[in-house]
Amino acid sequence: MPNQRPSSLPDFLYGTAWKEERTPALVELALRVGFRGVDTANQRRHYFEAGVGQGLAAAYRAGVVVRADLFLQTKFTYRPGQDHRLPYDPAASLSVQVAQSLASSLEHLGTDHVDSYVLHGPASGYGWTDADSEVWEAMRKERDAGRTRLLGVSNVSLRHLEQMDVLSEAPAFVQNRCYAHLGWDRDVRLFCSERKIIYQGFSLLTANAELLRHPVVTGLAATASATPAQVVFAFARTVGMLPLTGTSDAEHMKQDLASRSLALTPDGVRAIESLAG
Repeated sequence: MPNQRPSSLPDFLYGTAWKEERTPALVELALRVGFRGVDTANQRRHYFEAGVGQGLAAAYRAGVVVRADLFLQTKFTYRPGQDHRLPYDPAASLSVQVAQSLASSLEHLGTDHVDSYVLHGPASGYGWTDADSEVWEAMRKERDAGRTRLLGVSNVSLRHLEQMDVLSEAPAFVQNRCYAHLGWDRDVRLFCSERKIIYQGFSLLTANAELLRHPVVTGLAATASATPAQVVFAFARTVGMLPLTGTSDAEHMKQDLASRSLALTPDGVRAIESLAG
């Protein structure tokens, strides 16, 4: 069962990192506002995944959504990316760790499957390793068993993806932090586009705070009666990204979702692309 582009994928994901005790309430709020995609990770260092599950459960009880309405994405994180609160036995093989981590995620999220299971960064910043291949094969087994529908990888370079392309099955998703001054990850986005891989862009606002004040962006926002953040999200979507937002503000949640109806002109898109050089 190879990865295939999903037929029903939300056009916005709500990111749940760094929210701690606010996580349950914010997840429920995001669903009430209209988000239908939720991104988390079984990495207690930066995420409160059980809190995500609490927020989902509250939304289910209130009749806001049912499980079938949602796209749930979680991640497997290697030991160096974790703190002492591990979702697996550190003495176990990587394959077992993958299975234990996902089993823990399913319990946290109150579901029998997730829609996407993501390798939360390769083991090395320099290339795809044997450890990554072992983890990826274990993730494929989880997919084939029905515990996830699709697989992804995050925090990757073009080199990682080129090596992965030769050694293993391509992911359905690539999720990267996206910096304007580095060309909006153009090389990786092009690789993904050519192979029908969906590129998920995160930190679109926090990684590009200076861009939100740039005259090009503020000018486009003024012309469209929109916010600079809405312009950035509209740009991201226009160039083929699936954007994430992690806002904790209800009004910003509404504004972010409203950016889906904002259409930028080709000149506007080129102007924003050109800011990266």
